[in-house]
Amino acid sequence: MRYGMMRKVTRRLMLLDTASLYFRAFFGVPDSVRAPDGTPVNAVRGLLDFIDRLVRDHRPDDLVACMDADWRPQWRVDLIPSYKAHRVAEEHEAGPDEEEVPDTLSPQVPVIEDVLDALGIARVGVEGYEADDVIGTFTARAKGPVDIVTGDRDLYQLVDDARGVRVLYPLKGVGTLQHTDEACLREKYGVDGGGYADLALLRGDPSDGLPGVPGIGEKTAAKLLAEFGDLAGIMAAVDDPSARLTPSQRKRLDESRSYVSVAPRVVRVAGDVPLPDVDTALPREPRDAAGLEELAARWGLGGSLQRLLTTLRT
Repeated sequence: MRYGMMRKVTRRLMLLDTASLYFRAFFGVPDSVRAPDGTPVNAVRGLLDFIDRLVRDHRPDDLVACMDADWRPQWRVDLIPSYKAHRVAEEHEAGPDEEEVPDTLSPQVPVIEDVLDALGIARVGVEGYEADDVIGTFTARAKGPVDIVTGDRDLYQLVDDARGVRVLYPLKGVGTLQHTDEACLREKYGVDGGGYADLALLRGDPSDGLPGVPGIGEKTAAKLLAEFGDLAGIMAAVDDPSARLTPSQRKRLDESRSYVSVAPRVVRVAGDVPLPDVDTALPREPRDAAGLEELAARWGLGGSLQRLLTTLRT
């Protein structure tokens, strides 16, 4: 078989933490970017610009926009009630709580979903799970390299050099990305991908309502993991009088046993989400060209959409 006719054996998968990216687009693009009727579309156009740049620069074979079907799953709240509690705008007994979102962003989310669907970009959210869990499951199932695009450091736990899994973390817009591999994690945090979840739960994360272990900051957590290997090793050391722990560290870890016993299930992303059967191949042409044209006209998507369409075709 001639080289030019050989099938590509290994496909590169790109997974978008979609909400993370459209939040960044919303705050990074002026709300003076509006539809013909005056509705702000800065998040919509900003996200399209993000995707255009990502596809041009990294040329994935497959692309999935991963969604939060439930941004605060009850099974995580049952384990740690403070989980994302400060972000709740309104509680709902019959379904997921409503997240506090800027007034002019909320109406843009359905537009984003409609545009992605019309383009034919796979969009996946699963009831009872966050986008992180969808990303974790796609990553676990992937046969080739995976690029995870997110502004959320929690997903550093999936970095795996041996499998070609890295996180592309936007530092400024999406033009400047931190290519996060295991060397990057070791330099910044002293752990590899597998150790990041343990570091995060020990350190805590106020933005997610995770208390962490009092008095155990990031540097101390990294030192403990280097000394004892993992969370289980650290907790075993608490019961070992000869282990090299300071009295205050031993006391605080001992007092935090109830938190440490449940935190791993909350912090670690799921890898077994029941994913729907979807076509993840990067589309060359829109799935619904007529519908996309209507959306472009109604929402004034202009050059952002046209640039992405051109990129997809090349």
